Amino acid sequence: MTSVEALIAAKSFAELRGTCRGDLFIIASGPSAKAFPLQRYAHLPMLALNGSICALSEAGIAPFFYLCDDSSFVRNRLPLLLRAIEQAQNLALGPRVIDSLLGYEPQALSGRSVYRFERVNRPPVDGKALSDRQFARLARQDPDLECGFSWFRQKPNRIGFSRNLEKGYFSSRTIPYAGIQLAYHLGFSRVFVVGMDLDSSLGRFYEQGGEAVRSRLDGDYEDYILPCFELMAERVVNPNFQVYNLSPNSRLPSSVIPKLELDQLDALLCSS
Repeated sequence: MTSVEALIAAKSFAELRGTCRGDLFIIASGPSAKAFPLQRYAHLPMLALNGSICALSEAGIAPFFYLCDDSSFVRNRLPLLLRAIEQAQNLALGPRVIDSLLGYEPQALSGRSVYRFERVNRPPVDGKALSDRQFARLARQDPDLECGFSWFRQKPNRIGFSRNLEKGYFSSRTIPYAGIQLAYHLGFSRVFVVGMDLDSSLGRFYEQGGEAVRSRLDGDYEDYILPCFELMAERVVNPNFQVYNLSPNSRLPSSVIPKLELDQLDALLCSS
């Protein structure tokens, strides 16, 4: 299978919009994920991100979705990506991930349930993307999109949230944020994020010493990550869509996304 064939064969997110209900666990790669008791919640759907497939694999859990939109992950962690492809029920992969993956393993996606995971303002090959400012101005009129806007500064125009993945997603420079947009699109009403520490000095739970891949979290946190979560908290979170952070020492303030201890999580799940 060529990368072009794989992209053409990739399924449309439109068929999944609003098809799910209830709770979803998103498993990120911060070190706090290593201590989280995944098996206790194995009866609930889970979304694995990049290398966090390690934790689910060790717990014997097949994730409902696996998400990867970083082509460097293909180069640096190909065995982990192949493990995710084998174990996940569904795959949400960026076009560059698909292209890079099939360069190594041409048949890797054969027979798999693959959805093309694309950023906003990425038209078909023969189209032309708008400038960030032009796109943000138009996005403000689209009920599926929440977007910052500035005539004078470029960065605010890259801050946003997508309720409809057929129109793409906002990256925020951290993959848990993309996963939350996927959760919203699918129709989940409560999202619990594991391992969202957002501290590059702590590394990823599945990397050790010299094999660790450098993170850009610190450089992106103030400009993109925090503003995106603040926008989501203000404009997207509501009684029908709640997001909780299960990393007690996360860099993200609890005033933006509430943090839960395990006993609080269990009480919340029991009360629903």
